[in-house]
Amino acid sequence: MSPNSFSVLPQGETGAFLPGGPSATFNPPVSSSTTGYRLNHLAIRVREPSRSLHFYVDLLGMRVVFSMNAGPFTIYYLGHPPPDAEDLGDWAEKTSQIPVMTRTEGLLELYHVHGTEGDSEEVSNGNQPPNLGFAHLGFTVPDTKAAVERLRAAGVPILKEVGVSSREAVPLSEWEAARGIGRGEIHENYAWFFEKFAMIADPDGYMVELLPQSVE
Repeated sequence: MSPNSFSVLPQGETGAFLPGGPSATFNPPVSSSTTGYRLNHLAIRVREPSRSLHFYVDLLGMRVVFSMNAGPFTIYYLGHPPPDAEDLGDWAEKTSQIPVMTRTEGLLELYHVHGTEGDSEEVSNGNQPPNLGFAHLGFTVPDTKAAVERLRAAGVPILKEVGVSSREAVPLSEWEAARGIGRGEIHENYAWFFEKFAMIADPDGYMVELLPQSVE
């Protein structure tokens, strides 16, 4: 498949929900050259590992698979143990083995460059104009409202409350609207769904979306 196949992308009508995308171009036949490819992990820069680990481990339920001090930096790989993992030490030991780790999906890497602790320069979270890029991490939870209240009590910034779907409450900045892009409100077809999730901020300002595991 050539890059030209995606040179002009149809967006579909406003409000449309299109499984597979607006056209067959989005999902060409599976290629043998990419058989077995999987998204394994996502890495984000952090300034204070202790506060980031508290956020993702204590508040969002992840556990440390392994940490690795590489000299200039340390990385912490996090994951959610399976429900039947009785011994977390054993789970971490097995998952940290390269043949297992490279086949495990949904891992989060915290990337800490030594010496950035207490640095006055903030990490770019991807949602501050004009440095737009990375949008957010997404976690599913059994009860979104309960999760929001627990996190609020722990001092976590709540960026978007459950039940809100206004344009101002989602990652669409006024900076973009002023330039004529990303304008308008959330379409009525999807407002009900946007009301179901919440947005919070991690210690470095990265947005984290909390989605309900069951949506009526």
